[in-house]
Amino acid sequence: MASSVVKETLGTLNKDSYVNLLSKLIGESRYVQNNPPELIPQEDRVVKHVLDALLPLSTKTGGGPLVINHITYFTGRGNLIVEYPGTEPGKILSFVGMHMDVVTANPNEWVCLSFLMLFCADSKRFYINFIKAVHVSIVAISSRCRSCAPIDTRSFLLKSWLPTIFIGRLCEKCDGKCEFDPFSLSIDGEKLCGRGTTDCLGHVALVTELMRKLGETKLKLKSTVIAVFIASEENSAITGVGVDALVKDGLLNKLKGGPLYWIDTADKQPCIGTGGMIPWKLHVTGKLFHSGLPHKAINPLELAMEALKVIQTRFYKDFPPHPKEQVYGFETPSTMKPTQWSYPGGGINQIPGECTVSGDVRLTPFYNVTDVMKRLQEYVDDINENIEKLDTRGPVSKYVLPDENIRGRHVLSLRYLTLGRDDFRILPLSLTLTFDEATNGVACNLDSRGFHVLCKATEEVVGHVNPYSITGTLPLIREIQDEGFDVQTAGYATEILFYFGLVDTINSLQTLQAVQKIKWAVVAAI
Repeated sequence: MASSVVKETLGTLNKDSYVNLLSKLIGESRYVQNNPPELIPQEDRVVKHVLDALLPLSTKTGGGPLVINHITYFTGRGNLIVEYPGTEPGKILSFVGMHMDVVTANPNEWVCLSFLMLFCADSKRFYINFIKAVHVSIVAISSRCRSCAPIDTRSFLLKSWLPTIFIGRLCEKCDGKCEFDPFSLSIDGEKLCGRGTTDCLGHVALVTELMRKLGETKLKLKSTVIAVFIASEENSAITGVGVDALVKDGLLNKLKGGPLYWIDTADKQPCIGTGGMIPWKLHVTGKLFHSGLPHKAINPLELAMEALKVIQTRFYKDFPPHPKEQVYGFETPSTMKPTQWSYPGGGINQIPGECTVSGDVRLTPFYNVTDVMKRLQEYVDDINENIEKLDTRGPVSKYVLPDENIRGRHVLSLRYLTLGRDDFRILPLSLTLTFDEATNGVACNLDSRGFHVLCKATEEVVGHVNPYSITGTLPLIREIQDEGFDVQTAGYATEILFYFGLVDTINSLQTLQAVQKIKWAVVAAI
């Protein structure tokens, strides 16, 4: 069937149907927050609404061509595979990644704004966005840029790893004090607000509407179209629940016959590269003493800074910007940096006995996290053997106390890089570097027909195509790609808002309409 006929038959997004379904899904968002052990999502609550929409058009009820398979590995935590059969065996197109769990939300930390501006930390404006009835999660209030803001505004510093300040005018109707429930859908004209609106219950609703339309129209397509709605994407503490289990059991093997579109990104543009991530924590134990007698102390703050400087310097030498990063459009190369610092507390006149520096490695997909972790191991071993050679800070700063036989050494384990306790002292100098779960990045296949079809469809609908890459991390998809799937990624929401925590608070029906047209154009072309 000609692609023009397919697109004409599919028509446009049925807004009433979509909003009705999304309202039901957002109504379940309270019960699908993913933060074990306190919050374990029950994705089957979302599955129920998807089934209510699609079962009447399925082979199970005899009402249509949709083949539906509900797969559950943990009680109440199901996955859903929906298939619309094509006419040519082996020809296939799939939409995967629409996850039915959400990040947590605290209604007491949301405030209503009618105006929003974004400023860099140096007060140079780099982005402006006018939004009505935006609900954003406030972490702290600051008057830092009050002079830059319009009259009757207040400044909000929101949780983000980016050095940016939000300037917002509180809603004139409620002065920012409305009781907004993030676990229900709020509608203001074309704008939709609520937990999961974009990440990712909005995607669940969109793809459900796509499969419903296919079931209703019974189009004769060459390619089989498969949608895979998954459990457990937002947290990996509990494994074997979602797409990892589906891949392991071979239930997605047929998807290798064509492009697999992972629907969980932003900006209506193809995302062709993502970063890997290695969370790390450096715990440093020195020797506590009065700051008036620093020669009798080992300052863990100074030691942490000097050791980290060595590790970072060697990291950037061994993992420099990769030539392919320009091809994929990465804005930053691989990085290793601290993001958090903590210590047990104490008086200002006291050199602490320990501290902890935490951070992450963000790795472009052209390097492997295992190689990086091995190299970090080498750095730690070298520091251990040459700890006296570390730079110190002042005439009495030191990391060895020979009169007390306190000197650190490093003990290495398979998972952790450790500078361990001294063999003969109860209070040793030690540094311990540990890793949380590491994730590799993804570089999509730019020669794939699926990629070219996605680009053409995007240009046709949006008016331009601008594939991008970012060192933000998408879990799960590298493992899928390594299993032989042609993974391409796409989605909606505004990328800059995504990284400031606003992605789940607002969306536009016009944007959704555009994204649905892109999907239908892809279906028509494959």
